[in-house]
Amino acid sequence: MQSVNVREKFACFNEYWRPKIVGELNGQYVKLTKFVGEFIWHRHEGEDEMFLVVKGRFRMDFRDRSVPVEEGEFIIVPRGVEHRPVADEEAHVVLFEPASTLNTGDVQSEKFTVQKLDWI
Repeated sequence: MQSVNVREKFACFNEYWRPKIVGELNGQYVKLTKFVGEFIWHRHEGEDEMFLVVKGRFRMDFRDRSVPVEEGEFIIVPRGVEHRPVADEEAHVVLFEPASTLNTGDVQSEKFTVQKLDWI
């Protein structure tokens, strides 16, 4: 058991939309990722996702609306809901989701899909 310094872990990588695993509990991964620009529209049929902003801001687009998520705030996207994160400037985000969650859900993307995540 040891503490994890989130700032130090974010400093370990520069790629956008490439989640890194920093912890695991109860079948859930704790992941760090950096957002900038638009991700792809997708959904997760079997998993809920939680996005916690630790630096910056982003918006979560849904087909019928957009929800801004500011530094210090989080949003939970329920399973089956189509969504797309968008960040006008760099955002640092902590994700809490089942270990089985593929970052692009029901969509395969050469640019965005990460089949095997790195631990940092």
